[in-house]
Amino acid sequence: EKILKAARGKRALTYKGRPIRLVTDLSFETWQARKNWHEIFRVLDRKNMQPRILYPASLSFRIEGEIKVFPNKQKLKEFVTTKPALQEILRGTL
Repeated sequence: EKILKAARGKRALTYKGRPIRLVTDLSFETWQARKNWHEIFRVLDRKNMQPRILYPASLSFRIEGEIKVFPNKQKLKEFVTTKPALQEILRGTL
């Protein structure tokens, strides 16, 4: 309750030095879908590919100067087949 009151009063919130956003609709299904991206997110983050999990549960990252967005793992798998370097990075996570 304290966090929600603070969110209404401020535009930006931080937790442990990182900015956070509060959304009104974070159902269990949305939370689970976002959680499914976690391992891939960590691998891309280690490679400095600027990954982001967009609302509600899409993954975006920068590759070859472009930002690519994937709504599900199937679309990511299809894209990875065209990029051998990305296949190597994500080996074992897809």
